[in-house]
Amino acid sequence: MASDAGGEVDSYALLRRQRELASLYATAKSLTALGELDEVLQSIVHHAHELIGTDFTYLSLVGTDGRLSARASEGTISASFLAACIPADVGLGGKVLASRSPHWVRNYAAATLIDHDPNFDRLVATEALVALLGVPLVIRGEAVGALFAADRSERSFQADEIALLIAFADHAAVALDNARLYEASRTALQELRVAYRKNEEHMAVMERAQAIHEALTGVVLGGGTPGDVAQLLADQLGGSVTLLDRAGAALVRRDSASSPCRTPSGTDLADAVKDAHRSGRCTTSVDTAGVARSVAAIQAGDSYLGALAWSREAPAGHDAPDDMNLRTLERATHVLGLLILKERAVAEASERLSGELLTELMVGSPGISPAQRARTRARNIDADRLDLVVVVDSVALSSTDLSRHLHDIARDCSGLAGEHLGRATMILHSADDDRTVEEVHHRLRRTLGEPVIVVGERAVNHDWSRAFSLASRCGAVMRAIGHTDLGATTGRYALYAMIFDTERVRELDRFISGSIGPLLDYDQRRGTDLVDTLGAYYVHRANVAATARALHVHVNTLLKRLDRASNVLGLDWRQENDLELQLGLRLHQLRAVVTTPS
Repeated sequence: MASDAGGEVDSYALLRRQRELASLYATAKSLTALGELDEVLQSIVHHAHELIGTDFTYLSLVGTDGRLSARASEGTISASFLAACIPADVGLGGKVLASRSPHWVRNYAAATLIDHDPNFDRLVATEALVALLGVPLVIRGEAVGALFAADRSERSFQADEIALLIAFADHAAVALDNARLYEASRTALQELRVAYRKNEEHMAVMERAQAIHEALTGVVLGGGTPGDVAQLLADQLGGSVTLLDRAGAALVRRDSASSPCRTPSGTDLADAVKDAHRSGRCTTSVDTAGVARSVAAIQAGDSYLGALAWSREAPAGHDAPDDMNLRTLERATHVLGLLILKERAVAEASERLSGELLTELMVGSPGISPAQRARTRARNIDADRLDLVVVVDSVALSSTDLSRHLHDIARDCSGLAGEHLGRATMILHSADDDRTVEEVHHRLRRTLGEPVIVVGERAVNHDWSRAFSLASRCGAVMRAIGHTDLGATTGRYALYAMIFDTERVRELDRFISGSIGPLLDYDQRRGTDLVDTLGAYYVHRANVAATARALHVHVNTLLKRLDRASNVLGLDWRQENDLELQLGLRLHQLRAVVTTPS
């Protein structure tokens, strides 16, 4: 009977062993079919829990920080158990990892051969953990974690249980390694997809930039203008594009048809333009209204030609603009630099030709030769209609600078401009001389921001040379009587006509001789200065003391000079009508101003 009982036990153990092996095989097979790391970890714990039959089972892995943390559990009652994280060299887990072999205790709390961690001991009490078995998870010779089986009562773990958990842990380690490799390969694949997508986006941006560059080149080769470049950029980049000159004034503004943007004023752009000019790079800023603007300087060597500003609605969060768009903006400044230099060269050639034609007409007048008529007609100018001569002068600007601005006006009204005898001069057609001269003065004043004198004289029978002489002399008279900022024709100064009209010089001589001739003769013979004395006397409104101070003489000396002037003139000029005397003195002074070389 004893033999039969022993045979039944062996038979039961054999059947149990076969079921465990079958379960182990099925579990290993199912683990290899999983891919997600967390899913594999949970499946390992679930199958181990069913296979071993303990109260609860859990798995811990060594993290990058070198600490051992629970990653999956089955049968635990505390949610905080999975948050457990202890040093990898303490507790039962520390012994398992260090030896890479299984270890168990009958009563964890009472065990004295392991180093206890206070935090984990509190979880042990919460879970009522008593008996604990741990086996290592080894991947390519490295213990990466441990699989634990625990009971809530004291017990010993048998050799077959330990062997079964070790065998299970070996399969679990393979599954864990596969899951890690799968996750790594999937992460790499995702990164590859992201890189490929970025590469595609970069290629698209590059192709777009290349297309814009080709379009910009096409504008230059096709004879386009800076306005065409600005419109192309606005259409491609969106928003609004503004071209500014060297002074910061807007020359061209172009808006995108699909996404126009409020264009900032020149004042708003002033600081950004200065920064771009100083740094030589594109600068970007966002104003309080949420408008982003990027400004790039237009340079040609050391010459600053202006700036290009791109305005658009700022993206959410004011993200930095796409670098490719900024490089496109900078590339456009190179194209604009070429166009501006080209336009400047054409303008300078045109100005030079205009000045040459003006000089020819002035020197050859009166009259127009057939060759001159043909040359002016080639510039779409009708020489027969050029009937007004304008002479411009300013104390702040040279005649060369003034001539450059006159060329702009001459182009607009089909006239000619240039320097003649050192003066900025223009000849053009006019239906209303006073109004034309005032308009020229207003335009120059607005452009230059400086006082300027503009004098116009009508040319009769194509005698531009005489009109130029009269206008130049009238300008000198205007300055002499105190004008510094005025536009007028010589007709408005008919009172002084004898001063600036060389054909009436004899009339002027007769009038001056009849009014102050004796004083002039006396001063010439005696070396005195009675003419200047009387002139100063009238300038200071017959105030003897003020006149003496101005002449740096004593009052008595001045009175003696005035008495001598009365004797020379043969009349009491201070009591009788002195209007003719004053006018003679003034005309004499003005003639000296007009005839003095500039």
